[in-house]
Order: sequence, then C-alpha cells, then structure tokens
Amino acid sequence: MRRERLLPLIVASALFIENMESTAISTSLPEIAADLGVEAVVLKLALTAYMLALAVFIPISGWVSDRFGSQRTFMAAIAVFMCGSIACAASHTLGGLITARFMQGIGGAMMVPVGRLVLLRSIEKSQLVRALSWLTVPALLGPMLGPVVGGFITTYSHWRYIFLVNLPIGALGIWFAWRHIPQLYGPVGRLDWVGFFLSSMGLAATMFGLSMLGRQMAGTALLLGVSVVGVSLLVMYVLHAKRHPHPLINLELFRVPTYRIGVLGGALFRIGVGATPLLLPLMLQLGFGYDPLESGLITFAGAAGAMFMKTVAAWILKRFGFRRVLVFNAVVASLFLVPLGLFRADTPYVMMVGVLLIGGCFRSLQFTSLNAIIYADIDQARMSQASSLAAMVQQIALATGVTIGGYALSLASIATGQPVGDSINFTLAFATIALISLGSVFSLRRLAPDAGAEMSGRAQPGQEIAEPKPTARPGT
Repeated sequence: MRRERLLPLIVASALFIENMESTAISTSLPEIAADLGVEAVVLKLALTAYMLALAVFIPISGWVSDRFGSQRTFMAAIAVFMCGSIACAASHTLGGLITARFMQGIGGAMMVPVGRLVLLRSIEKSQLVRALSWLTVPALLGPMLGPVVGGFITTYSHWRYIFLVNLPIGALGIWFAWRHIPQLYGPVGRLDWVGFFLSSMGLAATMFGLSMLGRQMAGTALLLGVSVVGVSLLVMYVLHAKRHPHPLINLELFRVPTYRIGVLGGALFRIGVGATPLLLPLMLQLGFGYDPLESGLITFAGAAGAMFMKTVAAWILKRFGFRRVLVFNAVVASLFLVPLGLFRADTPYVMMVGVLLIGGCFRSLQFTSLNAIIYADIDQARMSQASSLAAMVQQIALATGVTIGGYALSLASIATGQPVGDSINFTLAFATIALISLGSVFSLRRLAPDAGAEMSGRAQPGQEIAEPKPTARPGT
C-alpha cells in the first residue's frame, strides 16, 4: 500500500478507538450510573476527567514527540489508552472510573496530535490533503458505530464490554506502528516548565468551566470563576511566551497568515460543530422520545456523508483552491445546521437522514480543508508546536460550542416559555450556532487566492518550496 494511504490508516486506528469509545459511553450513561449507584448527571464527571486530561497533556505532546521520537510516543500513547480502557472495565466505583478515564485522556492527548505530526513530517505537501482524507475515513467510523455499538452492548450484554471491544484494534495499531511509522525527532530544548503549567492549567480550567456551563452541572458563578481563572492563566502564558527564548508553544506561529486564519477562523466554525453532538441527541431523545439506539442510527447518516466527501475532497481542492472552497463551503455547511432545528417528531426518517447525510458531506470538506491549510506555510522545525497549538485551540472551540449550545437551548426555553424539550427551542438553538459558524466566513475570505497552492496541487511549476524532511537519529 502507498505511504500516503498506509500511514494515515495506522494513525486512524488510534482515532477510531478513541472516538468509538467516547460516543459509545455517552449512549450508555444511564445504565453505567445505575450499576455504580450514582446519578447519571454525576457520572458525566467521568467524561469531564477525559477532557481535562486532554487539556493538560496536549500542550506538551509536540515536545514529547520531538524528545522521545514519534514512533515511540505514538505506540506508548495507544498502550496507555488501552490500559485505561481495561481499568474502566474493571471499575466498580465512580472514583475508579474517573481515574481510569483520566488515564485514557493522557493517551488520547498524545495519540491525535502526535499521529497528525507523523503525517505532516513524513508526507509531501502535495499529497497531504489526500493523506488527511484517508486519516479521517476510519476515524469517522468511530462516532458512526459508537452509539450503535454502545446501545447494543448495553442492551444485550454489559456496559463493561464497551471498554474491551477496542483492545484488539489498539493492539493491531501498536504492531503496525512498530512496523511502519518512522522514528522521527525534531529540534528540542529544555522543557519550559512554567509555560507547561500556565498553558495546561489554563486550558484545563477554561475547558472545564465552559463545558460544565454548557451542561449546567454546577453553579453559574462558580463555573464562570473557573473559566475566568483559566483565561487569565492563558493570558499569563502569552506574556510568558513573549519573554521566553524557547517557549513550549510558539505564538509567533500566528504571524503566518494561513495558520492564523485557518486556526482562528476555523475555531468559529468548530463552535457550531461542537454544539451539534449536544443538541442533536437531546432533541431526538428528550424532544422526540427516541431511545439511544434509534438516535444513534439516525446520527449515523452525518458520519456516512462525511466519509463519502473524503473520497473527493482532494479533487475539489485541486479544482477550486482552498480560498474558494473554504469560503463557499463555510456558508453552505453553516446553513445546513438550520434544518436540524426544523426536525419534528413526525418528520420522516428519510428526510432526517437525507439532511444529515448532505450536511455531513459539507462539514467533512470544511474540516479536511481547515486541517490542511493551517500547515501550508509551516516549516518542519515548527511543525510540532503548530500541531500542539492548533489542537489546543480546537479543544477550546469545541468546549465553547457545548457551552453556547446548552445556554442557547436554556435561553430559548425562557424566551418561549416552553419546556426545554420543546421543538421550537431546538429551532432557535440550532439557528444560533449556525450564525456563529457562519461568522468564520469573514476570516476565511482574507486568505490569499493562491493560499495552499502547493498543497492542493494548483501550484505552477517552479513555485514548490522544497523543505528538508526530519531524519531519524543515528542508530534508531
């Protein structure tokens, strides 16, 4: 198999087990809570523990990969995630499950950024869009199958098996990584411990506060205070990074136009997508009375559409270029969030599936384009920091989406005087997140017409800029 296909599929095995398990757990929370003797809303702390681990360790993922090697770090990350899965399956208390999920989060924080970094450093830019498309195809199977598998296992067996079904896939991922992923190193200095503390604690506090606000799991004043502390720590990191000669994450990357526009403009689009996994299942289950399995089968369509788009994304970008695709597609993908709020309990299944299928195509194309354009003009020496910083911003955007989605639904209920599960409230909530995602157009339209020309394959002969590839250390 060609390198630009094999490496993405190996990395995607890690994304598959992560995404599948996370979505499977979400559908089985009531059963897990009953077995552990706690309320379902309290059990969401286990989901929060995973998110906090991501927040703490994503900032350091690039440094760890540069220091210890990409292959070694990636394999260790999968192994840690698998150990966390076994611990989750063996948990008999809420505290044990929370601890095990935090362990999984440590592995997840390394798997995704390091896996993406392997592709960025191993594949030519002209092949990168195609490689990123291959990366996403198996990864999308996770959220497609997760709700169905979780509902099936919980209904006909025991929830503990949710954490065990991915172990063979993880073991295969480690074996293929050992055989085929190169051991690449990057330039690395001493770890910026102050920067690590400020960035990780700031990101963790911000994400915790925002996500809990969206789910309304604690007092608003307390969570706002936590969020303010998190933002303050991140501001302190910005000041620290300006003075430090070798900061953990180099904010000078935002001086690169394609990176700045792709990361920050893309964040607005991701806010809408971050709210969708909260609002759509709530609407189907709370508003329409569907069970988790029915809800999962309907949302399956969005991921199916996304998978289809991955097969033609590279051709579309080569034909029209990044700027035109990102601007036009941002409009269409954002507007396709509005019909989701127009679903009603008597809406035919075929119509719901059709809207989700088409909307999934456009959202998938936007993600592929955004994930590629941010690295179009980043040199190899700064690739690890670029990957870590982009992952941090994406996590904050998704957490913000959960918060805005939750509050949009609550405020709509107050404004209409109807119960939260009433359809009109979801109509207003989806319209709100669609407007926010649409705001990304104003940033994306500032891209140069030829932005990412080399990556999309539109560069004229002689325009390509050759960059040296990192090499393995002698003896590795």
